[in-house]
Amino acid sequence: MTVAEPRLTLERRLLREHTTLIACDEVGRGSLAGPVAVGAVMIDAPRSRKRVPQGLRDSKLVPEMRRADVAARAVSWVAASAVGWASSVEIDEIGIMRALGLATIRALADLRAHGVVPEEAIVVLDGNYDYITPAGATGLTVRPVIKADRDCASAAAASVIAKVARDALMTDLHDELPAYQWARNKGYASPEHRDAIREHGISPHHRASWSLTGPSTLF
Repeated sequence: MTVAEPRLTLERRLLREHTTLIACDEVGRGSLAGPVAVGAVMIDAPRSRKRVPQGLRDSKLVPEMRRADVAARAVSWVAASAVGWASSVEIDEIGIMRALGLATIRALADLRAHGVVPEEAIVVLDGNYDYITPAGATGLTVRPVIKADRDCASAAAASVIAKVARDALMTDLHDELPAYQWARNKGYASPEHRDAIREHGISPHHRASWSLTGPSTLF
C-alpha cells in the first residue's frame, strides 16, 4: 500500500496571507499513563519552498526505529520547534481537551521565547476542533484542519517531533516503574499494560480518572 506523502500545498497558500505559520499536533491523547504532548513548529515562506525532509510522515506512519532521525531532520527544516506538556494530574483535574489546550499554550510560549510571535501567525491545528482558545489563549488565528498530520508537512513535523520527545519520556519512566512496560507500550492500553494495572494498581503517572482496566485497546 502506498502511503501518501505530506505536502506544503496548504502552507504555501496560507503564507500568501500570513508572514508565518505555526503547525501543532498532539501525541499521547489516548494513553492511559504519562503526559499529553503537543508539538509546535513554525515555518515561513522561504521554508515552505524547501524540500520536505526525507521520510517525513505523520508519526504513526514512521517506523519507530526511524522516528528519531526523521524528527532530527524535521527540527533542522523548520524555523523553530517546541513541545508543550500537560501532566496526567492535570488531565485528571481539567479533562483531556483542556489539557491539550494547555499543552499547546505551553508549546507556543516556548516558541515565543525563541522569538516567534504566535499572534502574527496562522496556527494550523490537526483535527476538527480548536482546543487552544477554550484553554485561555487569546489573539490567535487558529485553523483546525482534519488530517493535517497526514497531508501537511508542517503538521507532520510537529507530530514526529512530539512523538519522539514523549516516547523518550515514557522510556525514562519505564526505568522507574518497569512493571508497566512503558518502554514498549509508551503508556497506551496494551494487554500487558492492562494486566500490570490489575496486578499492581495504578502509579502516580496514570490518569486516575480514566477507565484503566477495561478491554485492551491500542490507540
